[in-house]
Amino acid sequence: MRKLICLLLFAPSFALAHPDAAYQPLAFLADHCWTGAFPGGRTDEHCFTWIYDGKFLRDRHTVRAEGKPDALGESIYFWDSAAKQLEYLYIESDGGFSRGPVTIGNEALIFPDTSLVENGKTIVYRSRWQRSGATAYDVVTEFKSKDGWAPGFKIHMEQSGAAKASGDAR
Repeated sequence: MRKLICLLLFAPSFALAHPDAAYQPLAFLADHCWTGAFPGGRTDEHCFTWIYDGKFLRDRHTVRAEGKPDALGESIYFWDSAAKQLEYLYIESDGGFSRGPVTIGNEALIFPDTSLVENGKTIVYRSRWQRSGATAYDVVTEFKSKDGWAPGFKIHMEQSGAAKASGDAR
């Protein structure tokens, strides 16, 4: 019994996350998985969990297509106290990465234009995540071309279950 009490008192992984108020615009995503479908049958699943006792929000996502290996990605959302804004760092299994701010407008998460760098190439994109009721949101992503902004994809994401803590950095 004494060992159990010591474990509960001193193990930081048992502490519940208490995120900073700056994360309020992202809070609805936390501790849930969200799934949507691309046209053509691919699916996209995002699972959000607090890490480091609520100091960061992690989004692990998987794009699945029949007969192909899963494409994996992970975003870490963080509060940049010097810039006084929410930001993210995104990395993917193909080696690509991007980073940028997250702003709020008309009750939507707005990801202003940023660059995805992968295999020596750069793609400029922007995205908007608009809430659609209590258990869904809509994603609209556009890509920049030499002629301006072009439609990329639209996905309706629905809450699909509870996100599982990864066991690390809780």
